[in-house]
Amino acid sequence: MNDAVVESNRDFLLRIAAPARVGLAGGNSLIDRSIRKAQRLISNDVAGSAWSHAFLIGEQRRDGHWWVFESDLDVRRKQIRLGAQENRLDKYFEASEWPNLAVLDFGLDDAATQRVLVEALNLLAGATRYSLREVVGTLLALARPSLRERENLLARESSLYCSAFVQQCYGTAGLQFAPGLSLKNTTPHDIAGTALPHRAHTLLREAGAAR
Repeated sequence: MNDAVVESNRDFLLRIAAPARVGLAGGNSLIDRSIRKAQRLISNDVAGSAWSHAFLIGEQRRDGHWWVFESDLDVRRKQIRLGAQENRLDKYFEASEWPNLAVLDFGLDDAATQRVLVEALNLLAGATRYSLREVVGTLLALARPSLRERENLLARESSLYCSAFVQQCYGTAGLQFAPGLSLKNTTPHDIAGTALPHRAHTLLREAGAAR
């Protein structure tokens, strides 16, 4: 399903948000652009992928805000968070920072939704790290597709980057976005292109990563 691009990020996300749905984002930062460009080998687009980040939608809390679970690099003034974290969904409201958004609905029942969100909480409680080293390992596998089914060459314990974090959570419900692909070689584009039955809501302003 393609949603009108005139809709704001805020209205789009709040309209479709539901527990355990998968969020995809294509960002404009240097890191996001680099990740999008690196996925050109699997996106069938020389400009790269529309997607640079994946996250899980959590629940709407007492503060009235929807929250998300994700593994990310969060650099703020005098504070750096690298790894599993919770953030408000409004992190993705600014269209200039996040021109591309998607929400994937896999039609999870209550039991599967519970398993996915409990695993996200477990990863958060376990202080799961975001490993740039594993990202590099995935980039190496993209250049040599035969490596994608093998364990990430630079894998570390207690570490998951964004799309691997989402796959880990969905794996507890018995769902694999790309069967045969190693957990820590899973990219946002792999999730976007999954053959699992789902409904995709997209707000796409840019196809690839080129400017």
